[in-house]
Order: sequence, then C-alpha cells, then structure tokens
Amino acid sequence: MTTAPTASPPGTPLDTAALQPLLNDALIALRAPTQVWSDTTGDMGATAVHGVYHGDVRHVRSLAAACAGSPIEWISVAPDGASRVVFGGLLRGLDDTTPDPKVRVLRDRRVGDGVVSEAWTVQSRLDRPITTSLRLSFRPEFAQLHEVKSGHAQPVAADITVDDDRLLVDAGAQGLELVAPGAQLASGAEGLEAVWDVELPAFGTAEVAWTLTLRDDTLVVGATAAPARWDAAAVAAGAPDPRLARWLRTALDDLDALRLVLPEHPDDEFFAAGAPWFFTLFGRDSIWAARLALPLDPAIAASTLRVLARLQGVDDDAQTAQEPGKILHELRASALEMPGEGIVLPPKYYGSVDSTPLWICLLADAWRAGMPEAEVQALLPTLRGALGWIRDSGDSDGDGFLDYIDRFGTGLSNQGWKDSGDSIQWRDGRLAEGPIALCEVQAYAYEAALAGADLLDALGEATDADDVRFWRAWADDLKARFAETYWVETPEGRYPAVALDRDKRPVDSLTSNIGHLIGTGILSPDEEAHIADLLLGESMSSGYGIRTMSTGAAGYWPLSYHGGSVWVHDTAIAAHGMQRAGLRDQARAVVDGLLDAAEGFASRVPELHSGDPRSHSSVPTPYPAACRPQAWSAAAAVVCLTALTPPPGA
Repeated sequence: MTTAPTASPPGTPLDTAALQPLLNDALIALRAPTQVWSDTTGDMGATAVHGVYHGDVRHVRSLAAACAGSPIEWISVAPDGASRVVFGGLLRGLDDTTPDPKVRVLRDRRVGDGVVSEAWTVQSRLDRPITTSLRLSFRPEFAQLHEVKSGHAQPVAADITVDDDRLLVDAGAQGLELVAPGAQLASGAEGLEAVWDVELPAFGTAEVAWTLTLRDDTLVVGATAAPARWDAAAVAAGAPDPRLARWLRTALDDLDALRLVLPEHPDDEFFAAGAPWFFTLFGRDSIWAARLALPLDPAIAASTLRVLARLQGVDDDAQTAQEPGKILHELRASALEMPGEGIVLPPKYYGSVDSTPLWICLLADAWRAGMPEAEVQALLPTLRGALGWIRDSGDSDGDGFLDYIDRFGTGLSNQGWKDSGDSIQWRDGRLAEGPIALCEVQAYAYEAALAGADLLDALGEATDADDVRFWRAWADDLKARFAETYWVETPEGRYPAVALDRDKRPVDSLTSNIGHLIGTGILSPDEEAHIADLLLGESMSSGYGIRTMSTGAAGYWPLSYHGGSVWVHDTAIAAHGMQRAGLRDQARAVVDGLLDAAEGFASRVPELHSGDPRSHSSVPTPYPAACRPQAWSAAAAVVCLTALTPPPGA
C-alpha cells in the first residue's frame, strides 16, 4: 500500500525528518476513524508520527502532561483493549526521601469516534497535604495525513477562542474543542494549555479530566454505532494454544476498533485497512480481512460486499483507473499525493487488479457460509458487472490473462497487493515492465469465474444459463493456459513465475505470491503440495512466516517492503489455502511460525516484519515503518484458529 521512495544520489546526506515516520516504538490507541499515537509516557511530539488524528488529518501535533514541583517519572503503560491505555508515573519531587514512592499519578486515556479524553488521578500516601498544579499543553496542526507520511507535514492556520472552561480551534473544514472542567485555559506562543490547581489531603486523591472533541467536515467514512458481534475474550478462551489465545484477544479488539461505515449507509460495516495511513476503505484489504475473518463474523463479509457494490465502476476513466464493473481500490476525502514519487491518487481510485475477482470470491464464500439468499440475489447485478470487467477490461493486451498498467501516469505502477514500485523483480534483480499479469490474480480470476457461474446457476435467472456455461469454459481454458505459461525452472526448483511481463515472459523470481494459488483450484493437488513444501523451505520460510521473496533472488533483502520481508496476512493466505487444499500439516507448520511472531510483537502483529531467519534472533525484527494494527494482519489470527481446530468428525 505504498511505493518505493525515490533514491538520493550516492553520498547525499539525508534529512531523516523528511522521511516516512518510523512506527515500531510508538504507542497507539484507536477507534476508527480516530487514532492517537504517543510514546510510552502518553506524551506526543517527540517523533514524527505522534499526534491525534481524525480521518485523514492530524489535528494535534504535540501534547504533554506536567506537574509543578516535580517531573513525572513514568514507570508503567497498560493497554486495555484497542481504545484505552493507562499510564502510571511517580511524582518524587513532591514525595519524602524514603525508598517507597508515596505520590503517583495515573493517566487514563480513552479514544472514541472523534473524541479523546484523559482522567489524571494523583494519589498520595503521605501524612501531610500537598498543593501543586497539573498542566496539559498541546499544539494543534491540521496537517494532511499524506504530508505526515512523507515527512512534510504543513500546519494550517486556525482561529482560537477561549470561552470559560472551553477552548475552541477552528481551521475551516477541521476544528477541535477542549473541555477541561476547573482548569485555567490559555493560548500563547508555545501552544495551548489547561492548568489545574490541585490540593491533596493527607493520604488523599485528586482527579482532573479533559476531553478533546475533533471535527472534520470532509470525512467520507464514519464510525459504527453497533457493538462488535463477537466476544473477544470468549473466542480467545477457546484457542488450543496460549500464544493464539493472547493474539486473538488483541486482534479481535483491534478488528472491533477498525470497523467503519460510509455515512449514508450506517448499518453496513467494513474493516479499515490499518493505522495510521490506511484508516479508510480499501477494496482489496477490506475484502481479504473480511474473508480471513469469515468464520468469526459472516455479517461483515456481507456488508463489505454491499459497500463496495455501491461504488462499483461505471465509466472508463484513466485518471481514476475506473472501468465498468471494476471494484474500488481506495476511498479518501481528498487526493492522495506522494511527494517525490510522482504519484497523485484521486479521492476515489480504482487502481487494483485483484479487488474485482476477490469481491466475487468473497461473495461466494459468504453465500456458502449462510449469507441470506435475498441479500446474495440483491448483489447479482454487481456480480454480473464484475464478471464483465474480467472478460472485457481486466486483460489490457488481449493475451487472455488479467493484467494491469497505469494508463494515466500518476497512479500506482504496481496494482496487485505488492504495490511498491520495485515489487515485481526478475530473479537477477531487474524490474519487470508492464503490463504485468500476476500469478495470483489468475488464480483469483479462475476461482471467481467458477464461483460466479455457481452463483448464477443457483440464484440467477434463466437468461444467465449461457453465462454459466461461458464462465465454466473460460475457467477451464485459463487453467490450461496458466499451466502452459507460468511454470519456470530455476536452481531453486520448479514453480509458477510471479508474473508475466509485457513481452509475455514469465518473471522467474520465487515469491510468496504462489502461496495464494493454493486452494483456488488452478493447480493440481500434487502441484499444491509441491508449492507448500517450497514455501516451508529454508529460502522462503523465515521461521516467523513466509518471506515475500526467496533468499536466492538477487533483489532479496530482509527489510525490503516486498522483496524479502514477511507479511502476516500473506502468510495467512497461504495457510488458508493449504487448509482448503487439505494440506493441514503444512498449514499448521506455517501457523506455528505466525504464533511465534505474534509473541515477539506482544500479540499485536504489525503490517510486516523483517525476513531475517529465526536462527538470527529469538524474536522477529521489526520493519520499523510497518503499520499497526492492520486489519488483515489481525484477521490472520482467525485463520490460525481454524488451522488448529480439528474439523468436524476428525
């Protein structure tokens, strides 16, 4: 979900402040579409990602707590689900000289939809009263999210009004209100502040509180008002492995907090792709998250399908990559610019080659999982349109395989899930040139064609009979041509190429993409078992998941975004396919590595991590700019649960 940055000339010193922020040491509390990033003290501003975000705008850049007469020495941080964190600190400047600390402060942060609140409780065990003051200071910003991501955040001027115990900041389309009962409010050159005078009796307690309410008139997504349909604690309690139980508890809390709706349809939820950069609707990501989590919540699969159906492409527009029948890639409040990369994505962007067949696959999965027939039938026009896109537009050069190319010049150069600019490489490190026909997209299309035919056969009209026959024959032809065209032989073995390039040559690097083929039906059972063994081999398995690229490839680097790192959802998709193909032992072996990775990340697995082998480290090495939580990484925990749960009758 990003692109490779433009390299500077050799020897040029880099301004690290102008690079994408690192995230691995930052702490997040969230309730989509609101998120708060801080350090482990609760303060914000020390690193580039810190701040209070609502939608695609960072409303607050820095925020800090202070106490008169004593530094706050923070000693504890205790997350309580995705949306609450309690920080604990000592006030030894107000204490006596004995070893036991007797004065402390608890900082209870809670994040809701457009609301951030904290309660500060000062507790004293001293036998004398204490008089002090507590101060909240913060600096509004209202910078666009893509500016923050690129390291070029631009503050927006705002009007500030102090009114009794309220402080209002108006930046036009965005704004905020601070309510701090009992505080003295002020605006100055150093920012905004609220100060409380506090008196603690002997052996006493005092509490102050404040609330920030955030406003963004441009929001295109909103929070859901409905509670999650699962009980995270109950699901976790049924896990057969304690590592999985801990991961499930965290992952399901995160999935709860990542639920969003479109304001005009508040009953249809979907999963935001992830924090901090992808807090919105992504076709591919939202579909895969719903698909991996289907055993947990079939209803969100159905609602995700409806949300994307309403946004299905109608026109042919190169700038937005829209085509009739195509499923959306990304929805934003405004254009998304990537400074230095020449990329400008429109607010409604259709530049993904896989969202459309994956939509069909999810519809079939949801139908088989019990989605009400009337709801499925209501989506048959969208299904027909999506199949039409596969037939009429998905193949840009007429070779019979689905492919992509950026027709306008400012969109994504790679439009599969590995969408960075250097993700599709030959084994010798050269970049492949497009149009690119990814191997996994052919598998999705094969599965979608058969699934679409089954749906039309079971629920369609008599006039669909010709289409049913057409799509079954189309799938058979695709499978045969795939077998003839994609397989390569290299020193690492025989396997499907990651893609065909513009000259129809199979791009011969060994990658995790082939894991997505398993369980789709495009391979024979023997081929599926062979690929599973390759993915579990030393060059592809790090011990903490499946690498995106083999260590035998010239372009391999364990900290490459798509060229050697491990993505949890990518590994989970392979395990999901292995289960569908009946390769349960291989699936369990993959899952075991994921469970160890989850332990290494304190059960909140990030978007991706390093591909370094387990033998080099007792915990996985972070990819320091990885997002977290990420919906499809969290949903991977559900795949692990099904892999470790014996099937009925076993």
